[in-house]
Amino acid sequence: MTASPDRDWKLKLRYGKTKTEFEHFTAIAEGVVGNLSGGFSCRPGKAFFAMKMWASSIAEADDMVRVIGKNVGFTVTEKILFYKTDPEQPPGKDPHGYDLNFTPFD
Repeated sequence: MTASPDRDWKLKLRYGKTKTEFEHFTAIAEGVVGNLSGGFSCRPGKAFFAMKMWASSIAEADDMVRVIGKNVGFTVTEKILFYKTDPEQPPGKDPHGYDLNFTPFD
């Protein structure tokens, strides 16, 4: 049985056949949702914002959370937690974020 094309990139990355200058992170930020754009939905107010990303460093990942969040209508007001995680999308030529999620709280 051969690996599906969707899994090939993970195997190549794991065994060094694919190289990338980026690391994979998942970030969770606490902040405030305003008017969300880009098809995202969450009630306005306090919320957690989660995002997966390929970035060259934690500093770049921090910038990405703040900038991408602001671009879609989320403002970081508290700390951002970063975790090194297994990717669900392959790396590209540039840093990028994906799988943006918002969870409101009171």
